[in-house]
Amino acid sequence: MNKTPLHDHHVALGAKMVNFGGFEMPVYYSGISEEHQAVRNHAGLFDVSHMGQVIIKGKNSQKYLQKMVTSDITSLTPGNAQYTVMCNENGGIIDDLLVYCFHDYYMLVVNAGNLEKNLEWLNRNNDVKAHIEDKSKQMSLLAIQGPNSRKIVSDLTQILLEGLKYYQFIQSNKFNSPITISRTGYTGELGYEMYCSNQDAGSLWDDLLKKGKKHSLVPTGLGARDLLRMEMKYCLYGNDIDETTHPFEAGLGWVVALDKDEFIGKEALIPMKEDISRRLICFQMEDRAIPRKGYTIWINDKERGVVTSGGFSSVLNMGVGMGYVNRKTSKAGNKIGIDIRGNVKNAIIKKPPLYTHGTLYS
Repeated sequence: MNKTPLHDHHVALGAKMVNFGGFEMPVYYSGISEEHQAVRNHAGLFDVSHMGQVIIKGKNSQKYLQKMVTSDITSLTPGNAQYTVMCNENGGIIDDLLVYCFHDYYMLVVNAGNLEKNLEWLNRNNDVKAHIEDKSKQMSLLAIQGPNSRKIVSDLTQILLEGLKYYQFIQSNKFNSPITISRTGYTGELGYEMYCSNQDAGSLWDDLLKKGKKHSLVPTGLGARDLLRMEMKYCLYGNDIDETTHPFEAGLGWVVALDKDEFIGKEALIPMKEDISRRLICFQMEDRAIPRKGYTIWINDKERGVVTSGGFSSVLNMGVGMGYVNRKTSKAGNKIGIDIRGNVKNAIIKKPPLYTHGTLYS
């Protein structure tokens, strides 16, 4: 397995390590429940250096990306980022990603397990000769999330962050090498993601934990991250979306700009928008039970769907999950059943987010 530059730090902290996207990653340190609650109430520090970073530059880079992603990036100005998806010709989702607009290039942040596939797809469709460069092995990414995250990052960087809006980023030269501080995240809380060189990752990790101690910052693993994103109905590639799903059924129609010029997958997506047969829903358990990926969803005594993500939220004190059901039965408030090892347990479809007290826009 691959290891991030922070691997030894995780081991020293006693983290439980697992394989994720081909990387050995921490699933928890002190415990999933404790870390989950820390992010909701205080702050958590994540190593997400397994994510891929791909630079797109050249005079035709904007035109090229307009073709490759479903959203309209022409409105992106330097210092701003955008969430989007990249589709194949059939409208299936190749990956969901972030596009960062710098002064003279774009940066794509992609899922670790999709990096090689994405690079092959990007190069195969590069008919305008844009410059494509994989920077994944040279960059590390730390995410600090939670209500206290602004105080901690400001204390460390001596940068006033109040004016940095959601999906904006800045660059700082106050470290050994430049870092990028982005107000983005995967938790539904106020938070920042910090891109740095591999050489700076260890000291940045240690300094953040040191500065954050008085603000109850804790190192946080993938277990809590998974629950945090489920409470917000944020998709995980490989679970909730993949090449067999399209953006409209996944609730990602807002990143599809059908009114822009041609992009890969547009012709397939146009009729899909008007003929959605199933929808990705989020739900919470009414019975005491924990849903898991692959469990069947029952409606009116008939098997009607499948759970794509599930777990137990210690913040909500109940099982939560996501899954696909027939569009006609996907309305919030509808009762459903989750088949948990042969026993159908009661659940209810909920309008997202399940957790409604987040500080995302603070």
